[in-house]
Amino acid sequence: MSSPSGAGKTTLSRKLLADDKNISLSVSVTTRKARTGEVDGKDYHFITKDRFEQMIARRELLEWAQVFDNLYGTPKAPVDAALAEGRDVLFDIDWQGTQQLAQAMEDDLVRVFILPPDADSLRTRLITRNQDSSTVVAKRMAEAPRELSHWAEYDYVVVNADVDRALAQVVAILTAERLRRKRQIGLSEFVREMTTKL
Repeated sequence: MSSPSGAGKTTLSRKLLADDKNISLSVSVTTRKARTGEVDGKDYHFITKDRFEQMIARRELLEWAQVFDNLYGTPKAPVDAALAEGRDVLFDIDWQGTQQLAQAMEDDLVRVFILPPDADSLRTRLITRNQDSSTVVAKRMAEAPRELSHWAEYDYVVVNADVDRALAQVVAILTAERLRRKRQIGLSEFVREMTTKL
């Protein structure tokens, strides 16, 4: 899932993870400082710029990007482990990361873009969440048009005017994608066995 800052993707991600135990959150690494209440290893892995650059050099990241003055990336090993266990992986990343993931995992990636209901709501959400200074809020609002311009690169778009309705739409997307023929492992054998018994 991607969205401009303040559109609600993190809130939707948390609710989805709480409701569906077959989804793992891909915990990104970042060089930014932890915000109040964030836990290292749960919200992000907070690392130094030097460590981040080592991960790039060692090809340990599925994707990475610079957002404002910080680096963000997706470690490859935990994603591979979750997929090997048959779990879905949720990526809470920006459009740059999504483009890179599409190149790395094109056949098994579902892209969902979360839109705010309007510009005023986006501004209000950024201000009322009290996570950033007024300077950072202004930067995020200035960046929003560029982030919004990438909505058409996504498979699904959800307008988050009401969080419960938006969550229901995301769950519907997940359900439909899980039912795609190509994602139902063992389906061919199941049908073949059934056919032999008819």
